[in-house]
Amino acid sequence: MTPADASGTSGAATGPRKGTGPRRRRMGAGGGQGVPLPLLLPALLAVAFLLVPLLALLVRAPWQSTPEQLTSPAVWQALRLSLVCATAATAVSLVLGVPLAWLLARTEFPGRGLVRALVTLPLVLPPVVGGVALLMALGRNGIVGQWLDAWFGISLPFTTAGVVVAEAFVAMPFLVISVEGTLRAADRRYEEAAATLGASRFTAFRRVTLPLIAPGIAAGSVLAWARALGEFGATITFAGNFPGRTQTMPLAVYLALQSDPEAAIALSLVLLAVSIAVLAGLRDRWMTAS
Repeated sequence: MTPADASGTSGAATGPRKGTGPRRRRMGAGGGQGVPLPLLLPALLAVAFLLVPLLALLVRAPWQSTPEQLTSPAVWQALRLSLVCATAATAVSLVLGVPLAWLLARTEFPGRGLVRALVTLPLVLPPVVGGVALLMALGRNGIVGQWLDAWFGISLPFTTAGVVVAEAFVAMPFLVISVEGTLRAADRRYEEAAATLGASRFTAFRRVTLPLIAPGIAAGSVLAWARALGEFGATITFAGNFPGRTQTMPLAVYLALQSDPEAAIALSLVLLAVSIAVLAGLRDRWMTAS
């Protein structure tokens, strides 16, 4: 047997057969089968269930009169108040929520799991119940509100500040969860390196940790702002529905639906556009395959 024959035989014995590798990879990725019909039909029904109401809103929208509806004084008041209150509620969530997220992610203390569960409770709590809880706590006769009224003359219910408080109550958990997850995923070696160079823990947080978790803070802020903008139950329960003072866009939609459906649809289109903008802003997190 010649060396050429031996090398050819060895290559045939040990080398991959033509077409085997790619075919195996393709079958591993797709399983070599189509989508099962019992899964495809419910999935299509789910897509239709979620999209048809939104498409109906777009189809039935009074596009010709929408600009006029959005420039009416009542709608503009609700829109402006919603934007201001949602932004203020997001600022409150940032000031209080980022330190809370750091505490949950970076420190060990008794009852940390219970604190985390209580912090996320507003996510599943009915908003109306949240409004009642705020009344019991911060109302004029509430366990904290009575002292605010007696000592400082501050009364939060049925005021614009009450809207901010109600929106921050339901929106802050979104920011805390986002920032805490980012903190847990961040590499702690940078903070440890800063500590070895003499930086205090707060300096390391300000100079090292904050830049590392900036994307998580941004994502959490957007989620909190969108949640605050769409808040209804806690707002109407704790702050009421007074035009120009506490009537936000969701409350204006609810009120207009009874007397002026076209204005309700116009406001709904604004909220829909905001939701789409939020989703587009978070596309790197939610709309890309892992």
